[in-house]
Amino acid sequence: MLRISGVVLPGNKRLVIALTAIKGIGHPLSHRILDELKIPLDTKTDSVADSDQARIRARVEQELTEGELGRKVSLDVKRLQDIGTWRGMRHRRKLPVRGQTSRRNARTKRGKKKTGGSGRTVLTKT
Repeated sequence: MLRISGVVLPGNKRLVIALTAIKGIGHPLSHRILDELKIPLDTKTDSVADSDQARIRARVEQELTEGELGRKVSLDVKRLQDIGTWRGMRHRRKLPVRGQTSRRNARTKRGKKKTGGSGRTVLTKT
């Protein structure tokens, strides 16, 4: 059982895939880390030697991962909001930030459709 950055890596997977379970490490960075450390990409997580585990752990700690990464992203968004940029305003209003249309779509970002009034039908005398 290999634990790096507070994440337990899945044991039955190849190491290059298992490293992507850590937030902030994708396929390219995973390949680069293992190439630098001269560890074969096909190595299973269960069969990593203790010395290699320590080397991998030390190398991953040099990268921005997990909590540090989330903190940096949230501070970047807050900075955009504070200086009043367009992207900051879109973040504040919970609308799409990267130029997507928001008239008909963007339900993931905006949430469930809201009805105009109460949504209740009123009976009238005729």
